Amino acid sequence: TQMGGEGATWCGQAPFTETKHVFQNLGDGTYFHSGSLAIRQAVAAKVNITYKILYNDAVAMTGGQPVDGTLTVPDIAHQVHSEGVHTIIVMSDDIGKWNKLELFPSGVEFVDRDELDATQKRLREVEGVSVLIFDQTCATEKRRRRKRGKIPDPKKRVMINSLVCEGCGDCGEKSFCVAVLPKETEFGRKREIDQSGCNKDYSCTKGFCPSFVTVHGGELRKGSAKSTKDVTAARLNDLPLPRFKSDLDQPWNILITGVGGTGVVTIGALLGMAGHLENKGASVLDQTGLAQKGGAVTTHVRIAKSPDDIHAVRIAAGEADLVLGCDMVVVNDYWALSKIRAERSSVVLNTYEAMPGGFTMHPDMRFPANEIVAAVRTALNGGEPMQIEATAIATALLGDAIATNLFMLGVAWQQGLVPVSLEALLRAIELNAAAVEMNKTAFAWGRLAAIDPDAVRAAAGIPSLLPSGEGGRRPDEGRSGAQTLADPASRVSAKSNVAELPLDDARLSRGLDEVIARRVAFLVDYQNATYAQRYIALVEKIRAAETERVPGSTALTEAVARYAFKLMAYKDEYEVARLYTSGDFQRRVAQQFEGDYTIRFHLAPPLFAKKDSDGHLIKKEYGQWMLTAFRMLAKFRFLRGGAFDIFGRTHERRTERKLIADYFSDIDALLAGLSPDNVALAVEIASVPERIRGYGHVKEAHLAMALPRWKALMQRWREPAQARKAA
Repeated sequence: TQMGGEGATWCGQAPFTETKHVFQNLGDGTYFHSGSLAIRQAVAAKVNITYKILYNDAVAMTGGQPVDGTLTVPDIAHQVHSEGVHTIIVMSDDIGKWNKLELFPSGVEFVDRDELDATQKRLREVEGVSVLIFDQTCATEKRRRRKRGKIPDPKKRVMINSLVCEGCGDCGEKSFCVAVLPKETEFGRKREIDQSGCNKDYSCTKGFCPSFVTVHGGELRKGSAKSTKDVTAARLNDLPLPRFKSDLDQPWNILITGVGGTGVVTIGALLGMAGHLENKGASVLDQTGLAQKGGAVTTHVRIAKSPDDIHAVRIAAGEADLVLGCDMVVVNDYWALSKIRAERSSVVLNTYEAMPGGFTMHPDMRFPANEIVAAVRTALNGGEPMQIEATAIATALLGDAIATNLFMLGVAWQQGLVPVSLEALLRAIELNAAAVEMNKTAFAWGRLAAIDPDAVRAAAGIPSLLPSGEGGRRPDEGRSGAQTLADPASRVSAKSNVAELPLDDARLSRGLDEVIARRVAFLVDYQNATYAQRYIALVEKIRAAETERVPGSTALTEAVARYAFKLMAYKDEYEVARLYTSGDFQRRVAQQFEGDYTIRFHLAPPLFAKKDSDGHLIKKEYGQWMLTAFRMLAKFRFLRGGAFDIFGRTHERRTERKLIADYFSDIDALLAGLSPDNVALAVEIASVPERIRGYGHVKEAHLAMALPRWKALMQRWREPAQARKAA
């Protein structure tokens, strides 16, 4: 239906369906211009419907413009009440501000946003029309206003302890936030917060996981002084000028691709202003769609000798001279690739893997980086795009990922691919009057990256790219046995050796031996040497059998090494406490923040936490004193699994111990019939624990999906060889 007719179709559908009630979203701007008429019709039709009116103080769909209206939350409540709506609930992230009940009609209920699910379940049973007014300024609009100094910027940031994180994705489901990113670690995929993209909505902390902390006070740590004050910095002021690829005999076409909220539109505006300052012709066409935050954005920039030379603002197929790929996913769209012509176009590509919004609901989504680069190569008829780790470099050097696109512009400009003068560009940055010095510096670093990328990577603390075959995304791939370690059994008691194996999960192991040794060291600290020896015995038994029966293969050994460890190192209360007090967490906080700050933990202790309407534990914020409690609790991990383990009596802990026993039993069963024909199935069985993630009810849900698969795979294994081949 038309905008403003939301819910009107239900008036006609309701008598002919078995559904008794529906919810209908309605923005405050739409409500003001005509949506109130749809509510009036629903009241007249006597249908069961709840209108959720989002009072977000901005037209978020088309770029955050002010709402064309003057209605307040009390005004809306009075208006719908006068139309005949009797059940009205006001919900907010700051419900305490509505403490003057006389502003509202009688009977209005006030509820915190944390009660949204329970409130909706209650409204589902209400006869007739009900209204839920959700009062919360758009999080992205808040972020914009903070950057412009229009509202205070809370001195509170979210951080994830990746060692505690299970990678279950519940935080993404709770927040639907694109600032919750995947983090590939030694112990699997975890999560991290993109501090530059965080809207400070904090709803991600509702994810049922103890890995979330909030840092109050202090500041994000900027790039190191070494990066900006040494000899490299001096080079930024003495860079050679490029020779431009075009003398503008015909308009020069630049396609910029990116995502909303990262400054793509700003790059177009800067180029347009620079062209204007030089009395050139310049046109800028922004295609933003619904991209206020996180959606696709493209900007068509055309630069010519004079305005008369530009007859269209959109770049036609095959007519791009430069594609500035600030985001890989957007470059990969057919309408962006169609602008590339091999004999004409140059492509500069940011290799940062920015997950699309679908990652919030699909935690195992993989970023198709190789496929995207291959598609660009195809468009270039086998040519190579210039690839640069722009986001990682700009963030490391300047402390904010928003500097990425100016860095990218600098890379392209220094190659002669942006035909406007340095003076005009710098003046355009000044006229923009937003983060002027940072933007100038980012542009200069990009210029240097085009000349000496290794020097820039070194300044940013990022390793130089290695020749093919010497590195890659997984340093352990194809290098099993490249680093020979001592017998893992000897490492259990050799503390000096154990100390050499980092708890840090950010560095990936180099080869199977190190995979095993790091986990042995981990399990020694997790429980004791005897516990680690149990792990060693299983892994070595599998390794010997695989070497004998499937020569040249280590796939099963690696799967067992990773996933037997995952089950054995289950994160009970003692382990969470240990991981917070091992020293690694404090080091990571200090690397990311500086100044006077305190830390608060978001936890749901099973012995103390309250439960919600679904019977799930409710998280609560605890102060920095929890570190002292964690240190004490970690010392009692020797009680784990024993008679005096008060935490070990819960259903969750008993289940975790049973999973270990079942896994060991099934892995032993695999040894009897292991062969080259079925090793792939054996690896699949051994890898099932990858799907068992999370804490509490989240882990129960994952387990409920993983166990049937585990059982089915084992059933296939037990079938006769003929039946297995047929399957």
